Amino acid sequence: MLAARTPLVPLLSVLASVTFLALGTSWAKHTLFPLVGAEGTTAVRVGFSALLLLVLWRPWRWRLRARDAIGILCYGAALGAMNLCFYLALRTIPFGIAVAIEFSGPLMVALLASRRLFDFVWVLLAVAGLGLLLPMVNSVSTLDPSGVMFALAAAVLWATYIVAGKRVGHLHAGHSVSLGLTVAALVAVPIGVAQAGAALLSPTVLVVGLGVAALSSAIPISLEMVALKRLPKQAFGIMLSMEPAMAALLALALLDEHLGATQWIAIALIVAASMGSAFTAQRPTVTPAVSLQG
Repeated sequence: MLAARTPLVPLLSVLASVTFLALGTSWAKHTLFPLVGAEGTTAVRVGFSALLLLVLWRPWRWRLRARDAIGILCYGAALGAMNLCFYLALRTIPFGIAVAIEFSGPLMVALLASRRLFDFVWVLLAVAGLGLLLPMVNSVSTLDPSGVMFALAAAVLWATYIVAGKRVGHLHAGHSVSLGLTVAALVAVPIGVAQAGAALLSPTVLVVGLGVAALSSAIPISLEMVALKRLPKQAFGIMLSMEPAMAALLALALLDEHLGATQWIAIALIVAASMGSAFTAQRPTVTPAVSLQG
């Protein structure tokens, strides 16, 4: 019982979640992009994620009201479009930068939801860290404009997904997430098939795609459900600021995207914000929606 109440449980759950998510995305960028492109990678990742969660949760066991069905459609459509835009951004801009830009969406949601002084302090730390991860003004032109625009679109869609997910937050998480991912697959898979065609049926693509889906969805969702039972929405949103830092670290190790001193300072600020929000968070009265970014 004591372990269930300690702030370390949600902290470690979110840390593990973003680690697996970043591993899956790095693997997808390194292995699947050359074979099926960004659209095909999105189709494989989201499609397999939906299948895994349908088998795991069997959402047909629960009744779904018409109002909730509309909410699931909005939630899933935003999720599918968000993943597509994120992977399109990864074609031309570095992984860590793409995640930092995209994270401005949920960070804005967290800022607007904050009411206590401590929450605002952690948000400011996270904003400072994310600002340092982004290119300086005099070097913005080195980034591909289309990649930046796709990342910004993903940020807006991530914020939309969080708001839409909150509206179906009264449903069992396995119910809403599995159905939401099914809708997301209906958005992403046809676009991937149109772009990659028969290449999606390659044994290598299928095996790697299944692994990416497990790392990027099944495992993170399970861990985030543990964290979401113990954290309010704004604290969970701020804790997800670890994701740009984790993405930058794994991009260095797996994709040879090097970090400078400024990025290391940014990582320290983001981790400080994440830890602070975990230890000052209050228990929620309603469980927020699960995150399925990138």
